[in-house]
Amino acid sequence: MEFERSVLELIKTRRSTRTYADKEIESIMLHHMEDYLHQVNREATIKVRFVLASSQTKEQPERRKLGTYGVVTGANTFIVGILDKEEKKITDFGYLFENIILKATDLGLQTCWLGGTFKKSDFEKSLDLAENEQIVMVSPLGYKKEKMRMLETAMRKFAGSDNRKPWNELFFDRESTMPLTKENAGLFSTPLEMVRLAPSASNKQPWRVMKEGDLFHFFLCRTKGYWATAFDMQKNDIGIAMCHFELSVEDLKLWGKWQQEEVKNTPKEWEYITTWQGK
Repeated sequence: MEFERSVLELIKTRRSTRTYADKEIESIMLHHMEDYLHQVNREATIKVRFVLASSQTKEQPERRKLGTYGVVTGANTFIVGILDKEEKKITDFGYLFENIILKATDLGLQTCWLGGTFKKSDFEKSLDLAENEQIVMVSPLGYKKEKMRMLETAMRKFAGSDNRKPWNELFFDRESTMPLTKENAGLFSTPLEMVRLAPSASNKQPWRVMKEGDLFHFFLCRTKGYWATAFDMQKNDIGIAMCHFELSVEDLKLWGKWQQEEVKNTPKEWEYITTWQGK
C-alpha cells in the first residue's frame, strides 16, 4: 500500500478535524479513496470491510442524516469500518483503519477517528449490512474549515490532543524500569517517535514498547477507569501504533517482521501483544 508522500510526513502533519468546510470532495479524490478501500478489503486477513457513506448522492440529492451528536459539523462523507461480530483481532482492525486514515491524509483530506460519538442507526440505514456485521468505527472525510468551533477547541484542550507522553513513559530498554533513550534506540528512534505521535482514544496512549536486542516487544497498558465497550478501543489503539511503526520502518528501509515471543519479567498490568523482529 503505497503513498505519494513520505509516511513520516503524513504522520507528523495529520491531525483530527471535527469542523469541516461546506465543500464537496472532488470526484477524482473519491475515486482514489474508493480504490484504496477496495484494495484494503481485498488484502485484509480478518473479517472486515471499509466503505464510504455519504449524506448526499446523485441518486438521493436530499441529505440523509448521519449523526455525530454535534461532535463533527460540515462533513457529508464518512469512512465506515464494518467488522464481523465474531472477529476478535481488533489490533488488525486498528492497523487497517489507520492505513486508510493516512491515505486520506496523502490525498489532502482531513479525518477524525470516531468510535462512540456517532449514531449507528443513522449509518446502518444508509448501508446494506449483513446480519453478522456491525459498524465499529467511522471517520468524517473532507476539508477542514479555517476556524475551529469553540466546542472543537475545548475538546482538544480537554483531551490534551496536542500532547504526547514523553519517551521515558512509553519506551523501555530490556526491562520496564529502564527507559529507552533515543541514542540506544538507534535507527529505530524515528519509528518509535512515530508510535509516540499516534492518535488514540481520548489520547490515552496505552502502548508500551520494550527493546531487547533487535526485538521490539509491544504491550497494551490499559488505562485504569477507562470505560469498557463492546469494541476494545485500546486494542484498536495498539493497532494504530503498530501501523505507524511498520510503515515508518518500511519508509526508512529498515525492514523486519511481526512475530510472537515469550517475554518474561514484565509488569502484570502490561498485556503482551506482539514483537517486531528487526533484520
